[in-house]
Amino acid sequence: MSIVQAIILGIIQGLTEFLPVSSSGHLELGKALLDVELEENLGFTVMVHLATVLSTITVFLKEIRELVSGFFRFRWNNEMKYVLKILLSAVPVLFAGLFFEEEVESLFSGNLMIVGGALLVTATLLAATSFIKAGVSKKIPFSDAFIMGIAQAFAVIPGLSRSGSTIATGLLLKNKREDVARFSFLMVLIPIIGASLLKILDWSESGVAETGVLPLAAGFIAAYISGFLACKWMINIVKKGRLIWFALYCAVVGILSIIVSF
Repeated sequence: MSIVQAIILGIIQGLTEFLPVSSSGHLELGKALLDVELEENLGFTVMVHLATVLSTITVFLKEIRELVSGFFRFRWNNEMKYVLKILLSAVPVLFAGLFFEEEVESLFSGNLMIVGGALLVTATLLAATSFIKAGVSKKIPFSDAFIMGIAQAFAVIPGLSRSGSTIATGLLLKNKREDVARFSFLMVLIPIIGASLLKILDWSESGVAETGVLPLAAGFIAAYISGFLACKWMINIVKKGRLIWFALYCAVVGILSIIVSF
């Protein structure tokens, strides 16, 4: 993998992790266009995912500090409830990872038909949010947190946007836009960190050759910067309810992916 390829894929990962257009789907498209096999560059995949985790922590550093501080008071306060909701939202994706790992991995085979179909589903979910009235709830209930977690679990399918699915689900459940965006970005920390740790173990055990220091560093920096900007931008977009443009984008890319697959 060249440095230029690493930067391009890093930007794709950073932007699409937070924008509701599917990072996995766009990485599959990026791999096909750049002729890169990320399965052979496992270290790179780990690095760009960790970069998006770091960008999320940077954006929500104040909130994360408050949540951690409140949680370790070990009282039934708002921070304790919020952390437990995040943990609850991680249960469905943990279940999918434990019991359907092989089925999920089989989807990442460069099949643009699957990517295109999933992008059309993402487009439908995002478009649906344009026809509902924004909620006024100040606190996402435990039940909604779990349902958003189920949406996150289905988003392991390449082309089905994680942020798009969770944000759309939260909005369709009539939660406040700002709260949904915040929860959607914080709930991804546990799955990404957990998956990255497992990949690091696979990387060390399988002895996969390193991509190279410079491509790894370039991809990490590109993913961090683009992820930081995309995260802050997406929060404002959700507040203003302008998801329809992403729905149109996903629909176009989805249709093109299906056409190319033939």
